[in-house]
Amino acid sequence: MKKILSAFSPSGWRSVSRLGIALAVAFLIGLMFGRVALALAITFGIYSIVQLWNVLRVEYWLRHRRVESPPDISGVWGEVVTIISRIYRRKQFHRARVTGLLREFRRLTSAMPEGAVLLGPDHEILWFNGRAGEWLRLRRKRDVGIRVENLVRHPAFVDYLKTGHPSEGPIVQDLETDRWLAFNIVRTGTAERQLLMVRDVSQEQQLQSMRKDFVANASHELRSPLTVISGYLDALADDEELDPAWNTPVLEMRRQAERMRTIIKDLLELSKLESGEHTQEESAVDMAGMLALLRKEVMALDERPRNVRLQLESDALLKGVESELHSVASNLITNAVKYTPAEGDIELRWWVDDAGAHLSVRDTGVGIAEEHIPRLTERFYRVDPGRARSMGGSGLGLAIVKHALQRHDATLEIKSKEGVGSTFTCHFPRTRVISRSAGVLATA
Repeated sequence: MKKILSAFSPSGWRSVSRLGIALAVAFLIGLMFGRVALALAITFGIYSIVQLWNVLRVEYWLRHRRVESPPDISGVWGEVVTIISRIYRRKQFHRARVTGLLREFRRLTSAMPEGAVLLGPDHEILWFNGRAGEWLRLRRKRDVGIRVENLVRHPAFVDYLKTGHPSEGPIVQDLETDRWLAFNIVRTGTAERQLLMVRDVSQEQQLQSMRKDFVANASHELRSPLTVISGYLDALADDEELDPAWNTPVLEMRRQAERMRTIIKDLLELSKLESGEHTQEESAVDMAGMLALLRKEVMALDERPRNVRLQLESDALLKGVESELHSVASNLITNAVKYTPAEGDIELRWWVDDAGAHLSVRDTGVGIAEEHIPRLTERFYRVDPGRARSMGGSGLGLAIVKHALQRHDATLEIKSKEGVGSTFTCHFPRTRVISRSAGVLATA
């Protein structure tokens, strides 16, 4: 009861007091004339008419508040009008603020160098800026509400919408305009709204194509003169009449020529991988047998670590291009042999689990500092350039591994600690595993 009484405003108490006084006066007048009920009824009638009139004034003002001024009413209805006016002014303020922010947002999105498309839960188009409309040839009256995959029909883009892979988004070529567009979805944690960002990467793609063509052409052109130089150097090395003073220079030139041949070979292989051209059909590859053969080759080397163990935990086959998978395993094993001392160990492991197939090469070599790991797969990147060159490395091995794994929907995980060793693990998706039989095959 106290809460209810405390809820009345001063004007409310005044209205109640006035009603009470009016009823008291009506009661006294009724006693004087012997018509108490009639006097109270007339008083209530007049009070109801006044309140009805106030209600009609407030209702008329609410319907025409944009052009009509608030009615001048005292008492409780005056308080109601004041509160409604305050709420209305606050609403107008927030509406003006939101409208201003929306206009600013539209100006900003119109000036953006990227395209932006707001998608609904079923990838239907809710809104897009001018840049996206120009690049994707969208029209507001025609395309709003249409699912975006019905307008951009490229398979890589449709798969990206369904799976979210690759995480960096696909790059699609518009055949009509010869423009390359990169798509990326900004997810907010809810499926109700998604923002599709579109970038024009035509210039980057052209530069990338020029770089690939240059590397491939230069490598092809260098291969022939290098073969001639190597042939003459071999002839000089076999010439018994050659001055002994030239033996060491010729030997060094042959070593450098062989290193150049390795670099050109790796450049050609990397160029082929980057071009995306599948020159060979995929087949079921026996990774266990491949690793066993590579281990035998390592064991036949004069300079190698004392222990090279092979742990095969599955005989499952892997769907892929055998030459590319051989290049992956060979490069990882070659690096491990180069950077592991004679008293060190190397472990090759092949296994399959619910996540997919995995190939790891672990060594107890010199290890790699943590700040170098993110850049190891860049071409010609070397942690220790002098040491790498002295060992005959081309600096392209891990770049070849990265691109070959990308061709097989796989990823490369690198763990290393300086002075302790490194572990390179290739993770292949479950869809590429071809089961043959379960169980451990061998441990060598």
